[in-house]
Amino acid sequence: MPLRRPLRRPLRRPLRRPLLVAAVLGLLATLPAIPAGAAEEYPFRDPALPLAARIDDLAGRLTLPEKISLLHQFQPAIPRLGIGLFKTGTEALHGVAWSTDVDNGGALVTAKGTVFPQAVGLASTWNPELVKKVGAAVGDEARGYNAQNPRVWGLNLWAPVVNLLRDPRWGRNEEGYSEDPALTGAISVAYASGLRGDDPRYLKTAPTLKHYLANNNEIHRDTTSSSLRPRVEEEYDQAAFKPAIAANAATGVMASYNLVNGRPATVNPDLNERVRSWTDQDLLNVTDAWAPNNLVNSQKYYATLPEADAAALKAGIDSYTVDDTNGGPTNQAITDALAQGLIKEADVDTAVRHILSIRFRLGEFDPDGGPYGKIGKEVIDSAAHRALNRRAAAEAMVLLKNSRGALPLPASPGKVAVIGPLSQTVYTDWYSGDLPYQVTALDGVKERLDARGTVTGTEGVDRIALKDIATGRYVTAGTGTGGAVLRTAAATAGPAEQFDVFDWGQGVLTLRSAANGRYVGYNWSNFVNDQVRPNGWFAQQQFKLEAQADGTYLLRYAGYETAFDWFGPNHYIKAGPDGTLTLTTADQAARFAKEAVSSGVQAAVAAAKAADVAVVVVGSSPAINGREDHDRTDMNLAEGQRALVEAVLKANPRTVMVLQNSYPTTIDWAQDKVPAILWTTHAGAETGHALADTLFGDADPAGRLTQTWYRAGHRLPDILDYDIIKTGTTYLYAKDRPLYAFGHGLSYTTFGYQGLRLDAGTVRPDGTVRATVKVTNTGKVAGDEVVQLYTHQRSSRVDQPVKQLRAFQRVHLAAGETRQVTLSFPAADLKLWDVTRRAWAVEKAEHDVMVGGASDRVRARTTLKVAGEKIPDRDLFATTRAADFDDYRGVELVDETKVAGDAVGGTSTGDWISFERAALGGGATGFTASVAAAAPGRIEVRLGSPTGRRLGDVAVPATGGVYSYTTVTAPLARAGGVQDVYLVFTGDVRVKDFALTR
Repeated sequence: MPLRRPLRRPLRRPLRRPLLVAAVLGLLATLPAIPAGAAEEYPFRDPALPLAARIDDLAGRLTLPEKISLLHQFQPAIPRLGIGLFKTGTEALHGVAWSTDVDNGGALVTAKGTVFPQAVGLASTWNPELVKKVGAAVGDEARGYNAQNPRVWGLNLWAPVVNLLRDPRWGRNEEGYSEDPALTGAISVAYASGLRGDDPRYLKTAPTLKHYLANNNEIHRDTTSSSLRPRVEEEYDQAAFKPAIAANAATGVMASYNLVNGRPATVNPDLNERVRSWTDQDLLNVTDAWAPNNLVNSQKYYATLPEADAAALKAGIDSYTVDDTNGGPTNQAITDALAQGLIKEADVDTAVRHILSIRFRLGEFDPDGGPYGKIGKEVIDSAAHRALNRRAAAEAMVLLKNSRGALPLPASPGKVAVIGPLSQTVYTDWYSGDLPYQVTALDGVKERLDARGTVTGTEGVDRIALKDIATGRYVTAGTGTGGAVLRTAAATAGPAEQFDVFDWGQGVLTLRSAANGRYVGYNWSNFVNDQVRPNGWFAQQQFKLEAQADGTYLLRYAGYETAFDWFGPNHYIKAGPDGTLTLTTADQAARFAKEAVSSGVQAAVAAAKAADVAVVVVGSSPAINGREDHDRTDMNLAEGQRALVEAVLKANPRTVMVLQNSYPTTIDWAQDKVPAILWTTHAGAETGHALADTLFGDADPAGRLTQTWYRAGHRLPDILDYDIIKTGTTYLYAKDRPLYAFGHGLSYTTFGYQGLRLDAGTVRPDGTVRATVKVTNTGKVAGDEVVQLYTHQRSSRVDQPVKQLRAFQRVHLAAGETRQVTLSFPAADLKLWDVTRRAWAVEKAEHDVMVGGASDRVRARTTLKVAGEKIPDRDLFATTRAADFDDYRGVELVDETKVAGDAVGGTSTGDWISFERAALGGGATGFTASVAAAAPGRIEVRLGSPTGRRLGDVAVPATGGVYSYTTVTAPLARAGGVQDVYLVFTGDVRVKDFALTR
């Protein structure tokens, strides 16, 4: 049973890119200009002064309304002090995103920058040094954009995303790094370090980690509660966020939409109490878009916005991302909160100091803009960044399978057929910038072979025409880049009546007009063939063709139906009186004949038969499959794409499958049949070059998987169940054999391991574990190996991971070269969160130390003794927090109060929590607990199991509300010794804490 319950609807980020830009500039045009003489030499402008003194000086010059105005995302200019506008929140996940500007004439223009591989691809390099270089390039380009238009592109960057990839169905899988906290920590430190720059005082940009905390589902994402038992929170979710903050690589966190243990993350007290304890630097914490209003609206956690904004401020939020560019509602809410005594001016001052600290460190108030102030737009899409992009895309590729010498391809392979729906395009995602150019897979192979081979290409998609049975007229599109409104018009099927059908799985398809190569989309009033590719908050280019018993088809519009029922029953398409396609109900929908113009599979088979080698590129559309606000419900490759691969393989046994997507996919059938499988994420403009580099052996595919790829038929738990320990998920706790293990990835060469040894066989908790191993390239070509070190604790008070990554290093070895690789980690990393004392503990135990090329390819092992402690038996006679249980069934963790604390709640009859190895001594004779309940309930105290010996019952009265606690007591039958104690619930009861009495 999950520790949580699904609640209501998902949240939609409200503004699309052009609308966002127009709204920003509309507001900014109304702001007063800064007078030329306003920037007089105030002390805060003196870079020779200490930072704290500069902040004090500027903060002391601000009026209360001015200070309040700085709390909104769009901090207005303060002309009297010569201070310009400052904006938090430029997206920079794998390049500067949403790169749309408005020229002097008011027209939308696109500033096209470097789009690096998606985040999960960057992590797949297992190369922090490279990832830091990518971050540095993105930071430079952010400065370049900011120099172009600081009113659109700020220097507070919302990246990286460090939410753990706990569940491969998460729609935003592409944005994260790994299911492992150590790998996520290392990559996030690297990327954020590149963004912030290496200057000890100044920031190139100010990276903000997303999304704090436990944000790994899109379904009902603003109302579901991520129920985190203490060990999962401390050892797993928190562990991913701490490294980049502790390393001073990141300058704050964004609070997530979801609730954590019943409390909205926007008011999570950890923002102050936990996150800020990880560093001595000021942090700037922000809300996610519109999240402050959720506290009052969808979450209904507070009755009024002043209450909500006050609670967020006191919890540790410094900047409110809400109401687009309009700071008025936030300013009023904070002003009202002050008047109502909900907050003090000192609370505002604290947040303002955090904000100003970051702005000073960005060099904004220095006369010369600081050391990064002269970076200009010339860095955007520079030649150096293009080369770095190509390298990153190549290093990210993972060779999943390679049999019979399928790869690398020979320098002169003969005829090559490049086939597949992703072979002639490069897709971008919601957090991508616009591509300045693109090199497709077909482009890359053609360029690589030049005159040495004949390269052919086909997308392998069907071309069809749709004829309205009632009128005999064909659906007709427009020519030219703008296309036209679709209508049934022509009596015959010429190019304007033909559409290429791309299959994205589960019946979802896109229609690309043969007349102009543009996709058909819905613009809220008509269907038009004017889209370059599927795009948008929800791709409005999605359709389904639903077969009917009489052989005809209904055409269903599927663009928005996965998230909001915008159209009620009107999801189907009919032709109006003038033939224009409109939405209607299924019973009123037009019936279409689907006429085949050409078969994609037949074209692919013909190309494969005529070739010496077939390269089939299949995968996902980032706008259609898993994406923000839409979790995946199916992990299979699209049915039509699988059929394409199988047909090509049958036609040509020398087939290479390139899988391009952003998440694990169940491809057992391909692993069984296809000679070679190469995985890449959506990797940016240089995708085709990097792919060709890898296919032909110029680059060794040494990327490694950062999460487990499960086998077909594997039953994943509910996506809302965050307890990886209880559910046995991720490589840490899963015991079954996956399709591809965490860390998996092959190479064009082979590696041997010898002589694993530790500096010492025993280590203290404050020591360091150092392991050395000789790694030899035993093959005939140079290559990269990712040397991975895992540990397993053999004995423990608690369930320990099957194995856990502790250190890794990517090394390049020439053929025959041997290198001694040293991997080290603090012994403190072996700690666990001891719920009996609410503290970290390193246990006395033996650990297996394992080294190899993947979590399932251990090549050498040894034993480490840790001179830790034995966790004492529980003392339940002391007050024990109910949330610190050892095991449970059915319960969820809830908010003790709206301010702080966790309790056990969400109980129903038969649910239980247990407390193992309780030292009862001579005997417990009584029980007392702090409880709350809306209706009467009961708690049974039992020994050994939920149905074991019953020591006593305690009646729980209705207390007047879930936050109204009262103390209840009951006698117990005497019990002594060391026992496992169970609390078994009847009814919906909340328990804050309890104690046994003698």
